[in-house]
Amino acid sequence: MTPAETPLTLDQLRGLHLPGGAAGAVQGEIVAAAALGFLAALLVGLVRYGRGRARAGLRRVALAELARSRGLDPEARLVAQARLLRRLGRTLGGEAEARATGADWAGRLDARFGTDFFTRGAGRILADGLYRRHEPDLDALDAELGRLIGRLRS
Repeated sequence: MTPAETPLTLDQLRGLHLPGGAAGAVQGEIVAAAALGFLAALLVGLVRYGRGRARAGLRRVALAELARSRGLDPEARLVAQARLLRRLGRTLGGEAEARATGADWAGRLDARFGTDFFTRGAGRILADGLYRRHEPDLDALDAELGRLIGRLRS
């Protein structure tokens, strides 16, 4: 049996060592990568927090404006609610969304709020029926708009 073929015993094994001539247990590249990862996560968190606060602020302002419209006479109340929806559309979807009219506007509102309230429900009056002569249930319309705006997400 040659010396290369003989199995080594534990006391003959070489001790552990760091690769590439590293001087310490913590290398500079590892610390830099960890710090950059932490800063990136912090930046993403701050951006998400800021967007969430902006959405909550938009929702709060829209609900306050909806509440102010309740004191108006019926026709002015409908116009104020329709204007509120236009401003929400412009803020959330841009100028192209706010320029939509009729059935297209109702479809965009339904897509934005995740409902069919504006194409098939009582909200249709806000999309295309402001100048028609009929008496909608304004309190029910208010309640549904408040619910939809309250659960608004981006």
